[in-house]
Amino acid sequence: MCLALPYKVISRDKNKIQLDFFGKKRTVKESLIKIKPGDFVLVQKGVVVKKVPKKQAKEILKLISKK
Repeated sequence: MCLALPYKVISRDKNKIQLDFFGKKRTVKESLIKIKPGDFVLVQKGVVVKKVPKKQAKEILKLISKK
């Protein structure tokens, strides 16, 4: 089973999307989903799967960050 995690979109150009997850930067290939910097997306195996509402993404990140 794989888990899709919420990443914040930092920047986007023609072929690459720069993402942030708790300070870790990651670059993925172009997505067919319309996204812009500041949006939150679910990423699974290096692929943007879905755009998620900011409130939902923050709730998930809060749960993940609890130890």
